[in-house]
Amino acid sequence: MKNKQLLLVLLFCSFYGYSQQEITWQDLAAVTYTDKFFTEYNETFMYPTFLPSVKALDGKQITIKGYFLNIAPEENIYILSKGPMSSCFFCGEGGPETAVELYFKNKPNFKTDKIVTVTGVFKLNRDDVEHFNYILTECTGKLIE
Repeated sequence: MKNKQLLLVLLFCSFYGYSQQEITWQDLAAVTYTDKFFTEYNETFMYPTFLPSVKALDGKQITIKGYFLNIAPEENIYILSKGPMSSCFFCGEGGPETAVELYFKNKPNFKTDKIVTVTGVFKLNRDDVEHFNYILTECTGKLIE
């Protein structure tokens, strides 16, 4: 009997450990920035220091809700934003922590500024200035009605 109980506990923990975690934009705000000079660009960029709560999400499957930004669909460039296009990170509203770069399993058909939930594998990016600090890979999405 004890072996069956142990097996059930292990199965439950394994499933729970690999299931998706729903996060909010507040969760992603656990980051600070310093200016760092990148010689290859001859430019200074905001360099993130991810706090432990954000570091703990790295490599995990997460779900987050936000505004879909269809930046360049022909190049598969999509972003999830805390705010709509008119007040997104690029427009000076909020910082880099208010946007997530998305890589979908299949090309999405969402329109810009539609509210969606996106599930994917969360990756932290500190050093590649050509990509966002937060990246979701293997994404799937759902339109919020």
